[in-house]
Amino acid sequence: MTTFRTIDDLDVTGKRVLVRADLNVPMKDGKVTNTTRIDRTVPTLLELADKGAKVIVLSHLGRPKGQKKPEFTLKPVADALAASAGRPVAFASDCIGPEAKAVADNMKNGDIAMFENVRFYAEEEKNDQDFARRLAENGDILISDAFSCSHRAHASVEALARILPSAAGRLMQAELEALEGALENPQRPAAALVGGAKISTKLDVLGNLLSRVDQVIIGGAMANTFLAAKGLDVGKSLCEHDMLDSARDIMAKAEGSGCEIVLPADAIAATEFSDMAATETVAVESVPKTMMILDIGPKAIKDLKARLGGLKTIMWNGPLGAFEVKPFDDATNAVAREAAKLTKEGKLLSVAGGGDTVAALQNAGVADDFSYVSTAGGAFLEWLEGKSLPGVAVLRK
Repeated sequence: MTTFRTIDDLDVTGKRVLVRADLNVPMKDGKVTNTTRIDRTVPTLLELADKGAKVIVLSHLGRPKGQKKPEFTLKPVADALAASAGRPVAFASDCIGPEAKAVADNMKNGDIAMFENVRFYAEEEKNDQDFARRLAENGDILISDAFSCSHRAHASVEALARILPSAAGRLMQAELEALEGALENPQRPAAALVGGAKISTKLDVLGNLLSRVDQVIIGGAMANTFLAAKGLDVGKSLCEHDMLDSARDIMAKAEGSGCEIVLPADAIAATEFSDMAATETVAVESVPKTMMILDIGPKAIKDLKARLGGLKTIMWNGPLGAFEVKPFDDATNAVAREAAKLTKEGKLLSVAGGGDTVAALQNAGVADDFSYVSTAGGAFLEWLEGKSLPGVAVLRK
């Protein structure tokens, strides 16, 4: 039973349905270069169209800062959407006013249209009620399919959902169900794997996870700070020396809440960050002063693979090593592939998210083999931090 409204809760037949999608896609020379975000929202649009709705897509593109800049027009995105959906997509050169109304009034049941960039108006990012009301003039229902924008209290995300009957689209629904399944009431034992460079950017994430999972596995350069906080010399490794007290505080809180903090037993070290550098496997207690840790070592990999076998749920955010340069992607690849294998065998619920995480899983060739991979960067992190997201709160039952 979901805690939020979905398409199933609304009768959309014959209605003008505004769909707030996140079609903020990469562009080059006026052409869309990656259609992933478009492709992921198409099932929502086609389902609504097939149910006889008049489907109107709202989105932003880039940061035009309230100005109508031609390089941020959604017209090429509308063309890419038509190609992905296999249906014609009408385009309105404005998101409010007479141009938008003319396109909306001309639609038949089952038609799909797209309105121009909502961020061409400064009122969008101010969550302006009057602007939201003007958007609502061309809609009877709002379907929110943009989890990746839901941490922003913007007019088309938050204020509009208070004016029109609203519900989650299928992409938003899948994202929320995956995240709630992994964090709110996970199957246990549950673990979070948190990697990346800095504790300072993940303090709130770590603080929230300690009370929700049984183990927090720490990798990436962040692990160096924890090792240093335990009194170990990490040599020339990237380490936040001003965060040692915070790391100790997290370890103490973990002990108090019965959550195990898992740190690597060994590491791959080199004198420089380069694919040409000579590497050495070292115990974390004996990192040479002239070397830096760039990945976790074979013992740590073996330990993590064994741990995965005993888990029911894993939430993954951040790589285990400096995966952008070989061979420092070995640990991330090995552990990600093991998680993917267990997921395919039906033994593990695996949810991952965050920009570097998605790139790391793609590098390992397993981005499609996890239970769910979130493409929402900021919204995913704020969810992990336990924050209420404005664009989700308005959809609660």
